[in-house]
Amino acid sequence: MVDSLEGQVRTAVDAWLRWLPRWRIGTARARTRVCRVCFGSPVAVAAGFDGDVPHAVQHALLNRLRHIVDDEVDSYTTRNLPLVTRELRRAAEAGVDGYRPDEGLALEFDGLDVDPEPEPGQPFLFTLEGLAAEEAARHAADAADDEPEFSDEAKAALRRELALADEHAQSVGTALCFAVVAQRERIADAVDRLVEPQVEELLAELSRTLEPPR
Repeated sequence: MVDSLEGQVRTAVDAWLRWLPRWRIGTARARTRVCRVCFGSPVAVAAGFDGDVPHAVQHALLNRLRHIVDDEVDSYTTRNLPLVTRELRRAAEAGVDGYRPDEGLALEFDGLDVDPEPEPGQPFLFTLEGLAAEEAARHAADAADDEPEFSDEAKAALRRELALADEHAQSVGTALCFAVVAQRERIADAVDRLVEPQVEELLAELSRTLEPPR
């Protein structure tokens, strides 16, 4: 798995390096909500990202790497954990027709908020996230009637499989972090060449704007 993982990480970094020249700091959208992909991510530490690297730049790489872990865990689950696989398939079938505005996005944008930040005193008539939540609630209500009965033994077996899936995810995540460390020099070079000049230019512009008149 290690050799395969290192190759996948290298490929993900290659894709991020092809995308990064198209990124512009002026088009980055400010956010006040915490990103569940990036906040506190050990992969961000492995990549050498700090608080000065814009979130969109980090997210574009970290989300690609997250999909590597997810795919490996999905593959492991399908091969080794039949109870978890059955429950995941049942949940997917129950929500197959639901409205999901966050699906089908490019990996650079997958996982970001689908709605813009609200402005004080100007509430939205509706949000894409709200519509998706309403649809999910309807599907959950419809699926509740079909909820299977589990014996105590079945519940214990399912919990054991879930623990194994979590253990495997942690193992893959650790191995991925080591693979990312090996790519840190390439990542830092790209940030220095393509991101830092834009940040410095923006800060200089803000400094000129905020200077008091003489």
